[in-house]
Amino acid sequence: MAKIAVIGAGVGGLAAAARLAKAGHKVEIFEASDQVGGKCRTEWIGEYAFDTGPSLLTLPAVYRDLFLKTGTRIEHILKIDPVDPAFDYFFHDGTRITLPNLSLAKTCDAIESALGKSAGDQWHNLMQRAERMWDVARTPFIESELLPIRKLLTRKGFLSDLKIIAPLTSLQKITSKYTNNPYLAKIVDRYATYSGSDPRKVPAVLLTIAFVESSFGAWHIQGGLGQLPIALEKRCQDLGVAIHLSTKVLQIVTNGNIATGIRLQSEVIDFDIVVANADTDLVYNQLLSEDVKVVTNERKKIAKATKSLAGFSLLLGLDNSKISGNIPKLNHHSIYFPKDYAAEFDDIFKRNEPVEDPTIYICSPNDPMMVKGENKENWFVLVNAPRHDPEKGWDWQKNPADYAKKIIAKLDSLGLRVSERLDVMEFRTPFDLENSALAPGGSIYGTSSNGGRSAFLRAKNRSPLKNLYCVGGSAHPGGGLPLVGISAEIVAQAIGKN
Repeated sequence: MAKIAVIGAGVGGLAAAARLAKAGHKVEIFEASDQVGGKCRTEWIGEYAFDTGPSLLTLPAVYRDLFLKTGTRIEHILKIDPVDPAFDYFFHDGTRITLPNLSLAKTCDAIESALGKSAGDQWHNLMQRAERMWDVARTPFIESELLPIRKLLTRKGFLSDLKIIAPLTSLQKITSKYTNNPYLAKIVDRYATYSGSDPRKVPAVLLTIAFVESSFGAWHIQGGLGQLPIALEKRCQDLGVAIHLSTKVLQIVTNGNIATGIRLQSEVIDFDIVVANADTDLVYNQLLSEDVKVVTNERKKIAKATKSLAGFSLLLGLDNSKISGNIPKLNHHSIYFPKDYAAEFDDIFKRNEPVEDPTIYICSPNDPMMVKGENKENWFVLVNAPRHDPEKGWDWQKNPADYAKKIIAKLDSLGLRVSERLDVMEFRTPFDLENSALAPGGSIYGTSSNGGRSAFLRAKNRSPLKNLYCVGGSAHPGGGLPLVGISAEIVAQAIGKN
C-alpha cells in the first residue's frame, strides 16, 4: 500500500483517487478552491443553475466502469438521460440541421432532409472513415499510456493503421475528401474546438469525436453536470480518501529524481507517490523547482505546444413571463454559425483578439432541477475566445462587459428575444477561468491539438520524475470528461504496476 497525494480535486483527480483507494492505497486530495470539480461545476445564481464547464457527457461507459469498479453502479447515484435531439445547428442563411441522438441512420436522414441526398450519403461515408479511425486509435492513442513514436512504429500493423489515421492530414483536408458541402464542413470544423484547436491545423483523427457522439450518444446528468464531481467526492469519501479543500499545494518536494511529497503553506508532508491533477504547465514550471533537470524535456514540450483557445461565457436567467407572443424555445444544445467561420480562428490564433462575429453555443437544458419557479429558462452561452495574455495577446480585464453586451445584441438579432426577458446575467472571461480553475490564460484544455505531433507534446501520465504522475485534461489523452476519466484509469493502472 502506498501513501498517495493527489493535487487537485477536478474530475480527473477525484476519479484517480477513487480507483487508487479501491486498490488499497491511502489517498489524500489537496484542492486549492473551496469545492471539488475543477472546471466541471454547476453554479446557482438566484433561481437558475448553470453548467459552467462541460455541458454534456459523452462515452458514459467510462464513468459507468469507474463507479462499478469502485463500489456501486452509477445509475444508483445519478440519473443520466439521453439528449434528443443531440444538436441543433443554425446557419447564417437560415438553414437549420437538427441531429438526433444515438442514430447514424437518423442523422443521415436529417442531413438529407435539410441538404439533399448527396449530403446525407457524404456524411455516412465520413462517419464510416471516423469509425475506422476510432477502431485504430482507441487502444494505442487513447486507452493506454502513449508510447514513444519509435515504439509505436514497431507495433504489428501500425504502418497500415497510420494510413487510416492520416496523422499529417488536417481535419479540414480529410473532410474535403468526402464532401465539399459548406454546412457539413462547418459542423466538422467545430469538433476541433472540442480540444481548443484550429480545424485547419488539428489532425484528422479528431473526426472520431463525431463518430463517438453519434454511436455512444450525448447525455445529460439530472441537476447538472456538476453532480458528477459531487458523486465522485462522495465515492472517494466512502473509500476513505481524505479531501482537503481550500488547501493550496505550493510545491512538489523532490529528493534527486524522485517526488517525495508536497509543500503546503505551513508544512511539508511526505508521500510515496504524487498525482498531479493540475495544468501541466503549472506542474512542471511552478510546482517543481527549476533544479529538477529530469523534467527538462517535458518543459520543452510544453513550451513548444500551442495553448488551447479559451472561452467567454454568459450565464443568462430568462423569465418568459416578461414577454408575450412568440417565445423562442431552444433544444438542449444549439449552435449558431456565422457566415465566415474561418475568421473566428484567425481572430483567436493569429490576431489574439475577441472574435468579431463568433459562433454561439447555447446550452438550454430542459431540466426542472436546474430552475426554480415557472416560465424560467437557464442558458449557458459560450463563444470561443483568445487566452488571457496581457503581454502578448488580449487582456480580458479590460471592458469585458462591453463584449457581453455585444453577444447579447447578437442573440437578439437572431430573434431569440434575450434582452426582453433577461432576469439574471453574469459573464465569465478567460481571466476568470485562470483564477477559478488555475488554468493558465484560461485555456480550457491546456494545450491544443494543433499539428500532427500534438499528442506527443502533451504531458505523459508517467512523469520522468519518479513517483510523479499527471492526470486530467492537460495530460494524455486530452481534455473532455471521457478522456479525463480514461486518464485517471491509465494513472491508476500505472501506479498499480509499481
